[in-house]
Amino acid sequence: MPHIGFALELVQADVLARYRRLVGNDVYFLTGTDEHGAKIVKAAEAAGLKPQIFASQNAKKYQELGEKLNISNDAFIRTSDQKKHWPSVKNFWLKLVKNGDIYKKNYQGLYCVGHEAFITKKDLVNGKCPDHNVSPEAVREENYFFRLTRYAKKIESKIKKDELKIIPTGRKNEILKFIKQGLEDISFSRPRKDLSWGIPVPDDKTQTVYVWADALVNYISALGFPKNKLFKKYWPADIHLIGKDISRFHAVIWPAMLLSARLALPKSIFVHGHILADGKKMSKTLSNVIDPFDVIERYGVDALRYWLLRDIPTAGDGDFTYEKFIERYNGDLAKGLGNLVARVSRLASSKNKIQAEKIDPAFNKEIKTVWRQYKKEMENFNFHKTLGSIWRFIGFCDRYIDKNKPWELLKSKNSRFDQVMLNLLYGLSEIGWLLMPFLPETAEKIFLQIGLNPAHKKSWLKFGFKPKYIKPLFPHLDHRLPAQ
Repeated sequence: MPHIGFALELVQADVLARYRRLVGNDVYFLTGTDEHGAKIVKAAEAAGLKPQIFASQNAKKYQELGEKLNISNDAFIRTSDQKKHWPSVKNFWLKLVKNGDIYKKNYQGLYCVGHEAFITKKDLVNGKCPDHNVSPEAVREENYFFRLTRYAKKIESKIKKDELKIIPTGRKNEILKFIKQGLEDISFSRPRKDLSWGIPVPDDKTQTVYVWADALVNYISALGFPKNKLFKKYWPADIHLIGKDISRFHAVIWPAMLLSARLALPKSIFVHGHILADGKKMSKTLSNVIDPFDVIERYGVDALRYWLLRDIPTAGDGDFTYEKFIERYNGDLAKGLGNLVARVSRLASSKNKIQAEKIDPAFNKEIKTVWRQYKKEMENFNFHKTLGSIWRFIGFCDRYIDKNKPWELLKSKNSRFDQVMLNLLYGLSEIGWLLMPFLPETAEKIFLQIGLNPAHKKSWLKFGFKPKYIKPLFPHLDHRLPAQ
């Protein structure tokens, strides 16, 4: 089942995609599910299902979450897709073979099912994987190996020079330290008698392609690698957005695989943190897993999107509690944005149409300032700071209302009423555009309430505003918490 941590990743990626479209870039936004490996087999057995049925049910839930979160992805790839994904994996594998980077040998080691990876004793804490609190399996088998060591220095050089940019810098330094400690060639297959759920190794049906060697290829299999026009148009990717627990696979193994296959590397890898619950890692054992479907059902999709993007530092960890969630909702969404839209639309709707010749220069200066801050923070992936700049402008608009008292101007039929309301309506239209990557549903509601067709973005003076007060965007919540 998808958890709130996956929701964070989806929403962050969606913000990047929507922002890039907003500034005029051609965007291809991919997400999906990697479905092979021992972990899926064990979970399927526990559910009393065959792996394919279990994986299909699981993928459906991830797709449903994307729809609920209003994610604007262009494609969804499943690694169990034998028509789209498997041929690309086989083609990729044969390139590695052709270039002399696949060989076979006997191997003995410790296998962590949770990571779907071999780990060493030094990685263990009290004999267990610290991330999954489970003892690894002792495995002795004959596998195919990938010559990861052959590419260590080249990967290190590319990361140092930011030819493969890893964001934030702290994660970049972690990867460089990991490489410096010394890499080893990595097992790239498992005996099929032990793991039949996966893609057979080309030309050797006794072996199954290692889950990560299979899963990482989905970035290009979704584009129809090797010959599809989508692959030629959109690879290399501008950015991979991933969780910190899988950064080594993406920043070391995947680049090595691409170098071996003589393919371009992604331009950058952005590594996000984890969501904690009351300071602890979420776990079914601790019964502290937050269900994103439940949060959306209770509070709405944009309330969850906002919390994920504002309270979780884009590259760091954040702590979820319902107390914090409700406090942020009431403070920023109900009393902040929602109240501003209500105040302006209620006053402005007293007239059939609000129109004036131009925006006051001082007000326009604030709008230019917020856009400048916005673009700076977006380019540096600081989503929480980007939202902070928008909410500072919301505060400015509230103070502008208090200072100019448009209700008194309306009552006295002062001609300045239209000018003050025009400034505020224009300010709300800009807030709508600023919020479009973050809270797309809310942005559309703002345009509706201020009576502006988004298609008229550059011609608002010509068309004017025809505001109508509808209802609060974010009704105030009481502080009763949902049953745990």
